[in-house]
Amino acid sequence: MASPTAGAACPSRSAQEHLMYLQEKVNPILEALVTAVLLERPEEPDFFMLKWLCEQTKTIDASEGQRGSSSTTDEIAELRKGIEALKERKAELEAKKASSRTDSKADAQPPEMKSDKSTKVDEEEDDEEDEDDDEGPDEIPEPPKMNRGPRQSVSAEAYGMWNKKSLDFAAPVYDKTVEQKTRIEKCLESSFLFNGLDKQDLNTLILAFKEKKVTAGERVIQQGDDGDCMYMLETGSVDCLKKVGDDEKVVKTCDSGEVFGELALLYNCARAASVVATEDGTLWVLDRETFNFIVKDAASKKRDTYTEFLKKVPLFANMDTYEMMTVADALKVETTEKDSQVIKQGDVGDKFYIILSGECVAKQSLLPGQPEQEMMVHTAGDYFGELSLIKNQPRAASVYTSAQAKLLSMDRKTFKRLLGPIAEILRRQAVRYEKPEAPEEAK
Repeated sequence: MASPTAGAACPSRSAQEHLMYLQEKVNPILEALVTAVLLERPEEPDFFMLKWLCEQTKTIDASEGQRGSSSTTDEIAELRKGIEALKERKAELEAKKASSRTDSKADAQPPEMKSDKSTKVDEEEDDEEDEDDDEGPDEIPEPPKMNRGPRQSVSAEAYGMWNKKSLDFAAPVYDKTVEQKTRIEKCLESSFLFNGLDKQDLNTLILAFKEKKVTAGERVIQQGDDGDCMYMLETGSVDCLKKVGDDEKVVKTCDSGEVFGELALLYNCARAASVVATEDGTLWVLDRETFNFIVKDAASKKRDTYTEFLKKVPLFANMDTYEMMTVADALKVETTEKDSQVIKQGDVGDKFYIILSGECVAKQSLLPGQPEQEMMVHTAGDYFGELSLIKNQPRAASVYTSAQAKLLSMDRKTFKRLLGPIAEILRRQAVRYEKPEAPEEAK
């Protein structure tokens, strides 16, 4: 009879085996797939992911003869099964869609025409669906190829020695002038990756950046290579290029203060694009180990904390998880003392605020020269400052802290880019700011 101790150990070993399988087999594919989706932002992510998986299968087929590993063959078989299941599900959905269209058109016709034209309608609908099938995937941008060779870009990097932190880790130190430190800090302030760092970590990071001069035409990053560092652009300009067939297409231009090359470090994948300098400039380079030890964990903790907070804010209730994480990444913490003025009536609006903790009071002067009147009180989870950004008008009221408060802020440019989907909700809820009628004697 088996002992209780032996019986209890089995589930533990099984769970560990499951975890190892996910880490070694499943996570590398998922990480590369998620990276491709985030980079391309396709309108139809399901078709994009299906095509991406199909492309990886082709890549695997090309190298299958050289590798000849039984484990690789098993992986291919599993991947193909998944693809076939996705194709079957796609066919079912398209059949339902075609049937729905045919039924709706048939119902709209006079009774005497239905029998004569039913066959023709079915044929036309089938032709349209065939054309959609033929044209749909061709419009999807080519995703980055996953490195299925040594797999160091995904699997070994994600779970191997490179990501194990050493207790005696010491970031490199490169001497800099006070002016250089100030310039680097100013650039870091504009990037969400570094907003969650405390002062000590920020100083360590600044010292760890290494200066690199580039000349116009110099290729800084090559698509498909392993990423061992990230870059911050202090001066100059660079183009991000992606391969489209035999050509390279400019997908983004980075200017002074922007960060690039961080995706390969964040998602443990190969370089998704090439980067070429378009003019002479100065880069600051941060190595992978320092990034992982200081930046990655801080950004991850910040994202998790703020995402959980945003889930409790009604304004963001209908956002999907990715959109909410993107907003969380862009938020910056501001700590204010009691009776501090956050925004001033009449000023140009440049920020949107969410109260993380504490309390703020909105006050407004209804007529020039009159004392301010209290309009409303904002507590944790409330937001303010959006009206000026939506309507491009001066601040309609002043806001003060009634106690020490922590605010999450977002600048105008980021607000327009990330909160576009909920702009209409913000407009509808703007009625809460409507002015009360002025006293009769003041009219």
